[in-house]
Amino acid sequence: MKPDNPFHAGEIEAQQRAGVGDVASKVAGFIRDFMPEQHREFHTSLPFLIVSAAAPDGRPWVTLIEGNDGFVTSPSETRLEMHADLSQNDPLAAALHDGADIGLLGIEFATRRRNRLSGFMRWRRDRFVIDVRQTFGNCPQYIHPREWYRTAHHTESTAERSPALSPQQIERIGAADTMFIGTGQRDKHALPSNGYDASHRGGEPGFVQVVDRTHLRIPDYAGNNFFNSIGNILRNPNVGLVFVDFTNGDLLHVTGRATIDWAPDGPGNSGALRFIDVEVGEVLDRRAALSLRWSSDANAQRDLRVTKKDRESEQITSVYLAPADDRPLRDFKPGQHLPIQLDVPGQRAPVQRSYSLSGPAGSDFYRLSVKREARGVASRHLHDRLQVGDIIRAHDPAGSFVVPCGRCPLVLASAGVGVTPMMSILLDVARGSHERPVWFVHGARDGGQHALRGEVERVAREYEHVQKQFFYSRPRASDQHGIDYDVEGRVNVNSLLDLEAGPDAHYMLCGPAAFVSSLETGLQTAGVPGSQIHFETF
Repeated sequence: MKPDNPFHAGEIEAQQRAGVGDVASKVAGFIRDFMPEQHREFHTSLPFLIVSAAAPDGRPWVTLIEGNDGFVTSPSETRLEMHADLSQNDPLAAALHDGADIGLLGIEFATRRRNRLSGFMRWRRDRFVIDVRQTFGNCPQYIHPREWYRTAHHTESTAERSPALSPQQIERIGAADTMFIGTGQRDKHALPSNGYDASHRGGEPGFVQVVDRTHLRIPDYAGNNFFNSIGNILRNPNVGLVFVDFTNGDLLHVTGRATIDWAPDGPGNSGALRFIDVEVGEVLDRRAALSLRWSSDANAQRDLRVTKKDRESEQITSVYLAPADDRPLRDFKPGQHLPIQLDVPGQRAPVQRSYSLSGPAGSDFYRLSVKREARGVASRHLHDRLQVGDIIRAHDPAGSFVVPCGRCPLVLASAGVGVTPMMSILLDVARGSHERPVWFVHGARDGGQHALRGEVERVAREYEHVQKQFFYSRPRASDQHGIDYDVEGRVNVNSLLDLEAGPDAHYMLCGPAAFVSSLETGLQTAGVPGSQIHFETF
């Protein structure tokens, strides 16, 4: 391990076992020891946080800590504070003491955003203080949209402990589409990757399999390839779980020991690449533990019909969707994504994904421009099987990666498939105020991998306040400099600074984690305020 590697030995072992390569070099700078401005704003806007830690007996638990509006504050980029009281029934009530390692997850179901961090806990008079050790964002995959509200009067009713799951608890797990897992480890060296992690898991109801009263199987799907939870388990098999009943505020906590099934076979895997097998040690069932409730309107889903498919590059295809009934489409803000469900042959349940909307807002169609991934269950189905006339189901558009200001200069910087939300944003701001200068900067490997080039060129020709710059890292012999692309090489921070967009410019970044983190870090080093940098990763 290199001293600056953000991953510990267990995570690296898991990455190697899964064959995902040198992840550390790809995400350099994405895992930080401070919170970017938009992460601070996100955490402090939430009515609850997910927290994992070890109880005094050493066993890990996961809980949900809620509070009144504004109960989370962030006095600095390395600190969060929670003004909250924990119930005496909470399994971590005695664990959150000075110096305790904790993992924390902020998640917003309505917009399907989530950010994770690990750190140290301190108690200061009327609040919990969390000093950040590591922090990073996550993509919105597998998050089910929900809206929260509070009950008028709330009193926690009962808390029952047991060594195994009851039939009623098994039924609740079988109905759950969401759970949270807490894991942790501590290396003998003082590594930033030491400590606890709180992670979200989601799927169709029943995605967590109950083998028997003391044995659960949790599927592990394709994700960010960090392997935080699994890497921790390889070093410390103790885990905590919590299942939330969104209707009545119940929390079902489980603590136990886990092993990894690296090569699951047989029916019912539904795209799982591996499983986390949990042997239950103790169950804590807290009825009406929360004042928060969540609603999920199944009627918010609707059928959309595929009206056209266009191949945009060697790997990206656009799918056009129109209403399958007479109701108009719900409008969206450029930069948002569309949560969809696909019936993929061979999958036990509908496959859920979110793809950025790449077309213009206010249209009578949605456009999704999707990159085909070699192991992607959904993307391969969209590319290879989905036909014009087919029906898919979708939720309303969601997401907060939207234009942050009215007339400020705007720099849109993307790489690869990160071009998709930027295309929608460009189409919108180009038609807006001509007093707003806009720069569209995009990096691709070569002309064969460059999606939506003609559309960007058309916009740049039509609107004088829009400028474009294309970078090819490895142009083909047939790619013409000055015609197909402007610069040979990769988009870097100097590329953006050389635009001289001015001190009021806002920068929107989208692409792979390493691309986004290097630009964000470079811009802040150059003096661009964090509040003027906005990013989305894939």
